[in-house]
Amino acid sequence: MAIPRCQMQDKDKIHVGKPQPVRLSFRSRLSLSISRRIDPRIKNFIKKRLKLFTISRASRNFPEKDAAAKLAETSFKAGDWVRVRTIEEIRTTLNAENWLRGCKFMPEMEQYCGTTQRVFKPVNQFLNECDYTVRKAKGLVLLENVYCQGVSWAGPCDRSCFFFWRVEWLENLEPGNPQEMI
Repeated sequence: MAIPRCQMQDKDKIHVGKPQPVRLSFRSRLSLSISRRIDPRIKNFIKKRLKLFTISRASRNFPEKDAAAKLAETSFKAGDWVRVRTIEEIRTTLNAENWLRGCKFMPEMEQYCGTTQRVFKPVNQFLNECDYTVRKAKGLVLLENVYCQGVSWAGPCDRSCFFFWRVEWLENLEPGNPQEMI
């Protein structure tokens, strides 16, 4: 049984009480081991070779990319008004585990479906807190005043992280129509 997680990765250093073990796949453990001990040139060579052993996209039950790829090309800027698509529209883009292109749609995000929000800023890179590396990103957006208040399985959290929103889950509103923005 998979342990549910929020969008921000589990913290293994900042906690109270007994630390919980982190369950990583063999590939993740190997990748972390490589990144800590090997020259970056050799690490990149090995990573390219490891990609040959990953499961194909079709067997992982990913939705088709035809319409989603067109939406991903849409760029949002800070201050743009967007409508978060309905939960039914969003579910059509998700795979069986509620993921779309590496981003999880959490049940706590459902309350914002169908609402009008303002873009805080697009995400081009972020800090992966599992291994403290900066990762590049495409098609992710942060919305103003849309924070995680804790996840249902763990209770309230004081961290107040932004949710990552895929551009496929958002619809750009016309800047000249204030009726839609209310």
